[in-house]
Amino acid sequence: MPVTRTARPAASEPAAAESGSRSERLRVRAAWMYYVEEMTQNDIAAALGIGRVSVVRLLAEARARAEVRISVTGPLAELVGIERELERRHGLQRAIVVPAPGSGEDPAPVISAAIGAYLSEAVRSGMTVGLGWGRTLLDSLPFIEARALDDLRVVSLLGGIAEAHRFNPAEFAWRFAQIFNGDAFLLAAPAIVDSVETKRALVERCGLKPVLDMAEALDLVVLSVGGIAANATTYRTGFIAEDDRHSLERAGAVGDLLFHFMDRRGALIDHPINSRIMSADIAAIRRAPTRVVASGGPEKVAVLRAAIRFVQPTVLITDERSATHLLSDEATADDRD
Repeated sequence: MPVTRTARPAASEPAAAESGSRSERLRVRAAWMYYVEEMTQNDIAAALGIGRVSVVRLLAEARARAEVRISVTGPLAELVGIERELERRHGLQRAIVVPAPGSGEDPAPVISAAIGAYLSEAVRSGMTVGLGWGRTLLDSLPFIEARALDDLRVVSLLGGIAEAHRFNPAEFAWRFAQIFNGDAFLLAAPAIVDSVETKRALVERCGLKPVLDMAEALDLVVLSVGGIAANATTYRTGFIAEDDRHSLERAGAVGDLLFHFMDRRGALIDHPINSRIMSADIAAIRRAPTRVVASGGPEKVAVLRAAIRFVQPTVLITDERSATHLLSDEATADDRD
């Protein structure tokens, strides 16, 4: 059921708890930067996007709460350490790592909540926002704080509006635009067409060029990744046939981003599907100043690592176990291949 501004409930205890968790994360992050990394207060203010006075207050609160001794302590300290290492290792402006759920549980719900919290703060008036698709992104909508923004343009980066699938790329874009009272621009075409000629004709003759041109000047992009296993959303929803999935595996694909299928090094594989995708240009996505990739789970680690190389995100949102795998010795060995 679409989330509308008028239907959203008043602030609740869970919402207050979520706000408190964000404040705690910011406080522990500031303490980590100051006491462990020995950054100056001015540098911390610039890194966190807050004023120096706020940094001073956060550090004082951390000391008052006994979160600072010789090292930074508290339940979020380990996560902040992982975040900072991800930022250093992969050149990220920001990493957001959520606690791992119980053994065997799907981390997607907590990742969705983190996406919603991040976007509630990141989306501003005057922006052009490009959106990918997937269950994790769609499930972030209830966690986004509704507010009316001026001159917000939301662009769906992938076709799919012509197909009635459970998870449709167009649905995420228009519901997202509703939350902020923005305008949604959709690619009215299948996600994958039958030939390069059909793709060219749709762009040139069917009114898609203005939407694709808008995607050339994005301020913020929000993307997720899909695995290659048979239970991945891309295949369960019928966008990709089983025969194609097997041929993609044989070609070395570890998964996709916007239906662009990559090998484990983050390079596009040699497969006909990659030339028949109705999506925004990947080069334009890479030019966006803020590029968010959000995903997690054991079946997503390989494609998540590939996507980091493929689009070079500035922001990564994932779960603790996936982040640990990305930083593991095995991941480092893969990076040297």
